[in-house]
Amino acid sequence: MAATAREAFREAREIPGSCRARALLRLNFSRDPASGNTVLADSFQEAPLKVVRAFTLEEGTALAHLHNVSGGLLGGDRLAMRVNLARGAKVQLTTTGATRIYRSREGFSSTTQSSEVSVGEGALLEYLPDATIPFAGARYTQQTSIELAADAGLFWWEIVAPGRQARGELFDYEEFAMRTHVSALGRRIAAENLCLRPKRGKVSSLARLGPYHYAATFYICRVGLEVSRWRDAEDKIRELTTGMTRRGEILWGVSSLVAHGLVVRCLARNGPEVLPGLQAIWRNAKRRLYDREAIPPRKMN
Repeated sequence: MAATAREAFREAREIPGSCRARALLRLNFSRDPASGNTVLADSFQEAPLKVVRAFTLEEGTALAHLHNVSGGLLGGDRLAMRVNLARGAKVQLTTTGATRIYRSREGFSSTTQSSEVSVGEGALLEYLPDATIPFAGARYTQQTSIELAADAGLFWWEIVAPGRQARGELFDYEEFAMRTHVSALGRRIAAENLCLRPKRGKVSSLARLGPYHYAATFYICRVGLEVSRWRDAEDKIRELTTGMTRRGEILWGVSSLVAHGLVVRCLARNGPEVLPGLQAIWRNAKRRLYDREAIPPRKMN
């Protein structure tokens, strides 16, 4: 993975001067055999990306806060994140607030952010960020690749806002593209390609978001569980999401992946209910898959 990260960063360095920040954040987590705690064993950080430290939670989980010290992503930024969990590591990653995608200035390329994630044998990654907010005039592309080893677990959600609603910037961005691939034991189990261009095609089309403004995706995986356990988990989570669904206000749905997991999707007219709903599903799923309580990460500025 380190070689891949260097290659990606070298490519970013070679982009013409229309780019602004070109930064790499690399985090390697491992399990300390003496204490059983997960530690941030190694990191490489370039501004504006930063992780101050990893905090130890219950059961030895490491909590790390992802900072962008510039306050958001600017037009032309090309940022890369590489995260590796060694065997048995347990990690929570969260943001310190919403990710803001600022307007792309004339002459600057789109804002891009790539993430490569490797979850080792028996490891667990919980990625629990706040929403991503594309401002008016923003152009943004996100690419994420996740690889899961045997008995690896994943709770990974993404929330996309329509813009700064209080400023009247509802779908006033130029482009928002998000591509996510999840693989387990070398086999692709999920592929998501979202691309919204509000000024070229109506976001309110039934083929896109319809009457809803917010979108969320939640991947729930644990490699190697029996199919019967996934069927039971899907049934129970569907009962939960059915109770949270209100037509015209908020929709929830759950489906099985081809193997090793579930995907939950949400569409909502307003944002405040999305995160509590994701947290409720996370608590339910973690109890079923790990017989543990899900504890929301402490925030810090």
